[in-house]
Amino acid sequence: MNIIGRLTRDAEVRNLSNEKQVVNFSIATNDNYRNKQGERIEQTTYFECAYWISSKVADFLTKGTLVELSGRAYTSAWLGKDGEPHAGLNFHTSQIKVHSSSKRTESKSIESNKTDKKETSKSKSIDTDKDDDLPF
Repeated sequence: MNIIGRLTRDAEVRNLSNEKQVVNFSIATNDNYRNKQGERIEQTTYFECAYWISSKVADFLTKGTLVELSGRAYTSAWLGKDGEPHAGLNFHTSQIKVHSSSKRTESKSIESNKTDKKETSKSKSIDTDKDDDLPF
């Protein structure tokens, strides 16, 4: 299943007891349609998402970022502290495509690129005599 939406909060990396990491974030998807009376109805659906493959993706998942997710959706139900029943939609994410980013991510990316270019130029001067065993 694929869903497209915007992050409602910055992604968080959680460290689990078995030395695994999970990236948790939430997105909102919007849908609109016209009812029988011709009124336009907008509906927002929220998903709590989990991504288990790499924690590095959390750097790019900031509030407002537009993402396309592939994975599987499932529901969860629980009783709140007040005894009231609650339900939610969850999404076990297997693939993430970033379509646009928030302003904060763009500035973070620009700073990162500047740092990478400095490090790359330093490493090029140091490693010019070594042969690379890279297949590409």
